[in-house]
Amino acid sequence: MKKVSIYTDGSCLGNPGPGGYGALLEFNQHEKRISQGFTHTTNNRMELMAPIKALELLTEKCDVDIYTDSQYVKNGINQWIHNWKRNGWRTSSKSAVKNADLWKLLDEQCAQHNLNWHWVKAHNGHPQNEAVDDLARLAASSSELITDEGFSE
Repeated sequence: MKKVSIYTDGSCLGNPGPGGYGALLEFNQHEKRISQGFTHTTNNRMELMAPIKALELLTEKCDVDIYTDSQYVKNGINQWIHNWKRNGWRTSSKSAVKNADLWKLLDEQCAQHNLNWHWVKAHNGHPQNEAVDDLARLAASSSELITDEGFSE
């Protein structure tokens, strides 16, 4: 099975505000960088969008190491999502899970691969994390922003 490393980050200029995600996929000596900006979104949505879009690029089942500087994403996918699904996408306090549309997409993508999630400290000199941070910030400030269809205030 192919072994892929994915580095992800999200950014928002204001929260909510214009936002973007960036991801870097590494396989052997190959790498692919992706990013996209949105007119009005949140940082958490962009943190979720990055691994979703990166995983969507994989065309076969892979062993994947995903690196994120978002505890929200890492804890959500490793710990909280199981109860959310069992509770009909409700939190323990019975409120609707925020960003459930993206959590569902991420869950679908994760089911197709063998994943190991890793947290990295942001802005700490990690080369790939710095690269995806740059991608996300540039995407958020792009003149070619699209609408985040799932965002609502």
